[in-house]
Amino acid sequence: MTGAPRRRKDSAATKEALLQAASELFAERGFSATTVRDVAARAGVNQALLFRYFGSKSELFAAVLAGRSTRLLAELPAEELPRRLLEGLLTAEEHNGEHPIVAMLRSWSDERAAELLRDELGARYTARLAELSGAEDAELRADLVLAWVFGIGMVRSVLGKSPLAEADPERITRYVTRATSALLPGGDLPDDQ
Repeated sequence: MTGAPRRRKDSAATKEALLQAASELFAERGFSATTVRDVAARAGVNQALLFRYFGSKSELFAAVLAGRSTRLLAELPAEELPRRLLEGLLTAEEHNGEHPIVAMLRSWSDERAAELLRDELGARYTARLAELSGAEDAELRADLVLAWVFGIGMVRSVLGKSPLAEADPERITRYVTRATSALLPGGDLPDDQ
């Protein structure tokens, strides 16, 4: 029997290729405009593999977001997290992409994706942000900061409500980081407090 050599199946490489392709496409087009067919094509695999490994587009998105968050949490000191999360959210439109939080807010109706995001990401961010407070209710304080960031994303990017939708990102960041420091005193403040 002759013919092209069979490519060895490598599920880890396939998953990574799908995650990389999805990450690029979600950043370029946003959640809604990205199709599973496009992700599979960019990864060079059959779209059935996307469903086998991730179950749905929403779960794939959750996996992409979890990967980004894992890197962010590993790279940044806790005190920089509130500001960096907010800056990323506010500057997403400038980079022709949709911030993962905005895309997540738009896909929140998928129960499994919501569960993954809440349990995996929410818990990790809360734990990391809670390190900034020695208060007895540090986790509550961290959740309040996360809720505020999510709310800003909803009002600015999903609802497009003025004046927040048109406000200067630096100004918003300055106000929010200043107020956040009351809940999480270990967070960094802008230079012009």
